[in-house]
Amino acid sequence: MRLVFLLVLVVGIGTAGYATLLIKNRFTDYQVRVAELENELRQTREKVVETTPVVVLATPVGYAHQIMLEDLAVINWPSNDMPENTYSSIEEVLGAEDAGPRYVKRPVEAGEPLLASKITDFGEDIGVNTLLEPGTRAFAIRVDVASGVSGFIQPGDEVDIYWTGQSRSKVITILILEKVKIIAIDQQSEQNTLRPTVARTVTLQVSPSTVANLVQFQSSGSLTLSLRGVEDASTSGTIEVDTSSLIGNEIIEVEDAPVCYRRERRGVEVVKIEVPCDQ
Repeated sequence: MRLVFLLVLVVGIGTAGYATLLIKNRFTDYQVRVAELENELRQTREKVVETTPVVVLATPVGYAHQIMLEDLAVINWPSNDMPENTYSSIEEVLGAEDAGPRYVKRPVEAGEPLLASKITDFGEDIGVNTLLEPGTRAFAIRVDVASGVSGFIQPGDEVDIYWTGQSRSKVITILILEKVKIIAIDQQSEQNTLRPTVARTVTLQVSPSTVANLVQFQSSGSLTLSLRGVEDASTSGTIEVDTSSLIGNEIIEVEDAPVCYRRERRGVEVVKIEVPCDQ
C-alpha cells in the first residue's frame, strides 16, 4: 500500500513539474511575442505621417472670384509640411451667415491650401491694390498693337521696357527697365490666355522712384514693351540704338554754302544776280 502511495506521489510530482515547465516556456514565448509586437508597433508609428485638417480649393478659381461653399473641401495635410495662415474648417473661411462675402486675391489651383493672404476679409472690396507687393506702386502706360506685344501679354507676365525719343538731336531707342511685372491689362487683372486682347493701357508694378522716371519717359517719347520668357531671369544691361549705329554710317553735319549776290541797275529797277562768293 505504501508503495502504491509513493508511486502515485512521484507521478503527481513529475506531472506537476512537467506542467510547470510547460507554463514557464509558454509564458516566456508570450513575453517574446509581446516584445516583438511592441517593436512592430513602434516602427509602424514612426512610419505614420501625422496630418492636420486643412481647407483646400475643390476647383481652380481666379482673381475676384467670390468664395462659395462648393468651392471648398477639407483634406488631411502632413503636419510637418503645413503652410502658414491656413484654415482648418470651412466654417472658418465662410464665417457666420451675416458675414460679408470674401473674394480671391490670387489665382488658386484645385487641391491647393487656401491661405489667408490669398482672400479678402469679410466684405472687403477687391481691387488692383491687393495685387501690389509692399513698397511698390501701380503705374499705367499707354500701348497699342505694336508697343503692347499684339495682345499676348497677360497679368502676371514680366516685360522689358524700351523708350524711343529725341536725344542729342537724333532719335534713339534705349532699354530703360527690365523684368517689370504686369498686374493688369486695361481693367482686367486676371490672366486669361484663352481670350487675348489688344490692350490700350497696361498697369505695371514698379517702385515709387520708377514712377517719376516713367512719367518723364512717357511724356517725352514712346514706350514699347518686350515680353520675357516665363523662367527668363537674365539681364541685358545697357542697350542704346540710333539710326546711325543701326545702319553703320556716321551722320556728318554739312554747313549750308553761302550765297552771294551782285546788284545791277536796269533802268529804274535794281536786280540781284547770284554770283560766286570768291568774286
